[in-house]
Amino acid sequence: MDRWAVRIRTLLLGITLLLGVLAYSHGQEGHSGLKSGSGRTFQYTSKKLGIPILRASITIENGPLEQGRHLYQVQAHVDSLNLGFLFRVNNRFTSIMDAETFSPVRYVKEIDQEGLLTERKKYSQTLTFDWSNGKVVVETNGVKERKEVFLPSDTYDPLSMFARCYLKNELQPGHDVYMNIYDGVKLGQIIFHSKKERVKSNLYGDIEAYCLESLTTFSTYGDKRGTIRIWYTADSEKTPISMELSLPVGNVRFELEGVRQS
Repeated sequence: MDRWAVRIRTLLLGITLLLGVLAYSHGQEGHSGLKSGSGRTFQYTSKKLGIPILRASITIENGPLEQGRHLYQVQAHVDSLNLGFLFRVNNRFTSIMDAETFSPVRYVKEIDQEGLLTERKKYSQTLTFDWSNGKVVVETNGVKERKEVFLPSDTYDPLSMFARCYLKNELQPGHDVYMNIYDGVKLGQIIFHSKKERVKSNLYGDIEAYCLESLTTFSTYGDKRGTIRIWYTADSEKTPISMELSLPVGNVRFELEGVRQS
């Protein structure tokens, strides 16, 4: 039982990280920005023995104006499927970021999960970034927790990193990508290595794709290493077609099932 609970907690942390970096741009130029009504939603499913067990989606779109600033909003959802009383998850993540600098402004986690294989968790956590003082304020509802954490200037939450990568950054095969990411729990640096290869996609068939791969550690397994891989089409669309997390206790893979305008 404890082993399954640890596995699920690690899986959810990995999914959040995957959603944050799944669409890293590889072209000569990134997207210059989002026009009105030009947001996109990527929808994924993870299966075990042919049965869907998790659904994930990520949406990037224009956000509301705040104090005269143009903002982007990124939302990610993770939901369990066909797991019954063993495990239920309905988690939501939202990031608000500055559209000019791509710096995160606010990151909100809404956690709602329970089941036979994991403890009951229902809370929300808000990270408010204060770049003028080089810190982030972390507030957790339900446990009345508030703390301040000092961060390097190039630190992002997982979803603001997604938006920066998808809309601005460039990537070429053979180049390394360095990321500082803070999700309210731990600050970490991840290094992704890129390569080009042929893969099979549920949506597009046998195609050329770029793969980003990184080794990372999981504190729930005594800092043992796991591997993150993200594949996206080697064309101007840069569509993220699949993502995989190799854990010390097994693998989970998400396949793209659909893309829609939002």
